[in-house]
Amino acid sequence: MIKIEKISFSIGGRKLLDTGNITIPSGHKIGVVGRNGTGKTTLFGLIKGDLELESGQIILPKNAKIDDVKQEVSENDLSVLETILAADEERETLIKHSKTEKDPDRIAEIQIRLEDIGAWSAEARASTILKGLGFTEEDNHLPCKSFSGGWRMRMSLAAVLFNQPDLLLLDEPTNYLDLEGTIWLENYLSTYPHTVLIISHDRNLLNNCVNSILHLEDKNLTYYSGNYEKFAETRMAQLESKLSEIKKQDKTRQHLQSFVDRFRYKAKKAKQAQSRLKALSKLKTISLPKERALKKILFPAPEELTSPLVSIEDGSTGYKNKAVLTKLNLRIDYDDKIALLGKNGEGKSTLSKLLANRIPLLSGSLIKSSQLRIGYFSQHQTDELRRDETPFEHLSRAKPSKNVSERKKILGGFGIGSDQSELKVSVMSGGQKARLLLLLATLDNPHLLILDEPTNHLDIESREALIEALTKFSGAVILVSHDFHLLSLVSDKLWLVNNGTVCPYEEDLESYRSDILIKKPRKNSKIAKKLDDKREFQKKVLAYKSEVKKCEDILEKLQNMKKKVADILSNQDIYSDERLKELEKWNKKLSEINEAIKRAEDLWIQAQERMESTTQK
Repeated sequence: MIKIEKISFSIGGRKLLDTGNITIPSGHKIGVVGRNGTGKTTLFGLIKGDLELESGQIILPKNAKIDDVKQEVSENDLSVLETILAADEERETLIKHSKTEKDPDRIAEIQIRLEDIGAWSAEARASTILKGLGFTEEDNHLPCKSFSGGWRMRMSLAAVLFNQPDLLLLDEPTNYLDLEGTIWLENYLSTYPHTVLIISHDRNLLNNCVNSILHLEDKNLTYYSGNYEKFAETRMAQLESKLSEIKKQDKTRQHLQSFVDRFRYKAKKAKQAQSRLKALSKLKTISLPKERALKKILFPAPEELTSPLVSIEDGSTGYKNKAVLTKLNLRIDYDDKIALLGKNGEGKSTLSKLLANRIPLLSGSLIKSSQLRIGYFSQHQTDELRRDETPFEHLSRAKPSKNVSERKKILGGFGIGSDQSELKVSVMSGGQKARLLLLLATLDNPHLLILDEPTNHLDIESREALIEALTKFSGAVILVSHDFHLLSLVSDKLWLVNNGTVCPYEEDLESYRSDILIKKPRKNSKIAKKLDDKREFQKKVLAYKSEVKKCEDILEKLQNMKKKVADILSNQDIYSDERLKELEKWNKKLSEINEAIKRAEDLWIQAQERMESTTQK
């Protein structure tokens, strides 16, 4: 159980948290929600003890293991699998000690503890987590330094999941995952055996794997039972009730003010007017929370073009004349809303860049409408923004013909108010930069919008505004996103990018989710299925062989220990009356060793049977 008792915390003189009492039951999955900048990450820092409270206290279970995703796995020579296994410090320490320990009692204790924590199945468990997050069997044995920063962040996530802390803190864990990884993580967290706190703006994640919501708003924490949908319904009812109160208060205020204005200077009514004036001054203002104002996103409406907008026949594309995608036969019509599915690295971003004229067609034909205008958004485009310029300056440079009033109106249409429009890019939040990039991508009224992970860093209100804008947008949309909620509400066509080509996915997103979770072979990947089956078989055999070998090593150590104790007991001197206590001690050790041998033999038999049953199939 976690108790938060009247905590208060400020940054730079600005009060960030000032809240009452909250109790979080053990084993619950809690979604931590609230607008960007309200202090959710700060709350995690206070729970971990990295930050110091001004007042109040956070009470955590005694000896609870608390862990979160580290910023990134360092570039080292350890393999991915070795790095993940090293995250369980107790296992690593016990295995290290088991190789050097001489005392039979201590060796037995170590072996029993290793068995209790599932040490011998750790490699298989780590491999399962890595596979769920997109790593192949070959990847597992490559050094960490051979992977990009995004993939090392996945390793950090894998490490903390493998470590299985009593309190798991996840801050936007899906930001560096693809859709497949996000779906796997949802399923994994829903059965996680301990307490989890998840900061997330991913509505689907919050619906599928949490059973409570901790809402941070106006410096205050409020605890709600149920998933995000239930929380949203409750919140809406509260806001509607508050709106009704505000209307009622406004009516009362107007009535009192009207009476005062009419009679305050008339002798007969002056006393009543003064009384109402006092009542008016005591009337407390009821205000809606800041979060109430939904941040709008308004995409300009393009003129309609005759379909198809884009047509590709037997095309191929890639980088430096090396094809990544081939046999492309695709058509995009004016009102298509297409979601690109497929694992990270299969070529979704490559196809997006081809359609956005960022990379060339290597072979085949690509025909575009002569009047086609394309808007392109990529999460990596933040590097293209000028850090020393403001959003207003970016817009002024892009549209010099627009006057000041018109520029401010355009900025406002993307939720960039007058205060934010004068911020330099270098100090803007990730969400503010994303809105600026969306604005710049749609300045020329595009007929085709290509959005590659547009929701990263956007809060839930901004994501809902984006969904509304895309559903109202009259042109075509190509979407790459790990946000299942966004894809399900916007897309009407699904394309699967897999095995170096792109094909229509004829089923729906729920079928795709099931496909991922039950590892069902995809219809257009017979060769890939055979390879996956072979890898899965090899992985199982290696895991079982490893278990057998470890059991044999343990048995050998225990047998050596037994021989040493037997040698001591074979000495007749130990049976003298003076050494009876010593004899009792060694007999007890022999009994413990025999018991440990029996358990180790049972484990060896089980591992051997699993290996044999697998290889005989």
